[in-house]
Amino acid sequence: MNITTFAKRLCLLVPLLLSPAAFAVEMMPSPPQLAAKSYVLMDASSGNVLVENNGDQRLPPASLTKLMTAYLATLEIRRGQIGENDPVTVSENAWRTGGSRMFIKVGSQVTVSDLLHGIIIQSGNDASVALAEHIAGSEDAFADMMNKTVADLGMTNSHFMNPTGLPHPEHYSSAHDMAVLARAIIHEDPAHYAIYSQKEFFWNGIKQPNRNLLLWRDKTVDGLKTGHTDEAGYCMVSSAVRDGMRLIAVVFGTNSEVARASETQKLLTYGFRFFETQTFYQKGAELAQAPVWKGTTNQVKAGLAQDLTLTLPKGQLKKLAASMTMNPQLMAPIAKGDVIGKVEVKLDEKVVHSADLIALDAVDEGGIFRRMWDSIRLFFYGLFN
Repeated sequence: MNITTFAKRLCLLVPLLLSPAAFAVEMMPSPPQLAAKSYVLMDASSGNVLVENNGDQRLPPASLTKLMTAYLATLEIRRGQIGENDPVTVSENAWRTGGSRMFIKVGSQVTVSDLLHGIIIQSGNDASVALAEHIAGSEDAFADMMNKTVADLGMTNSHFMNPTGLPHPEHYSSAHDMAVLARAIIHEDPAHYAIYSQKEFFWNGIKQPNRNLLLWRDKTVDGLKTGHTDEAGYCMVSSAVRDGMRLIAVVFGTNSEVARASETQKLLTYGFRFFETQTFYQKGAELAQAPVWKGTTNQVKAGLAQDLTLTLPKGQLKKLAASMTMNPQLMAPIAKGDVIGKVEVKLDEKVVHSADLIALDAVDEGGIFRRMWDSIRLFFYGLFN
């Protein structure tokens, strides 16, 4: 498929992927103004931010911090560094940690899995410290791991000093960063993400409810975490799925438990009502074949490293047009994953998305005669072009 064919195909594909109802372009109302210090609404598939107010403002995250604590723990499980059934001996330091608690006993042994449930559902500070010490040896060492992961995920306005979210002047995050973290949790480990939808957890004779009120109010909500301190106010990160579209809503600094739920619901309602998301191409799918010089083969398959997914106001997706360009005179050797071109998607001549085209296969350098022949061809090609 050549470049022109690809562009035409994507333009034709867009309306075919939409339902007839999507063809009616609606007036786009203003997003809700929330009673919160900052907030972000993100599409989980594309990562597009649909609504934001002070989204990059650095604020105390309170127990939203435990999203990073839990993410790191599940990452260590997937890497094989710890096991879900590993016993963790509860230190006096963990037992004495104030604030919300799982009520683990000093000197007792609790499994990694139970601690993870206690962190996510009960928001246990004691469980967070116990698991942090088990993974890294100390809270300080675990905080270093947290901040390395902050950099890995591109969370540019976050810095953590502890695994709990207890106040510290150098402990902060932002609504946008928390949405980025939530997206990683959802996509990278669906099995552990299921814990975030559990409404209660029973431990040490005490049944504690999940503080995310939307789990009871909205059946499409399946996570993630709440937080509260006097300094931070009432905060929440939530996610919901409707008709195959997943949104992530983050609010910082509301004035009550009820308010953080109702303000979050406003964001979710707005997003699902007025936006739509479509994945046009899956990562790794062949989009075209590009000519290659001096290689064992004269073509290389081109595709995308990530899904081409876009989120736009309803009725706008059908207006998209795409174009593709290849890097001139691709020379072997080419490694799998090398950038060999670019895709641009435009809405009314404005670029709304661009992505690198990569080589889906490697192309080795050809033999001496192939290289000599292509050198001659390139010489004459340069004379007449």
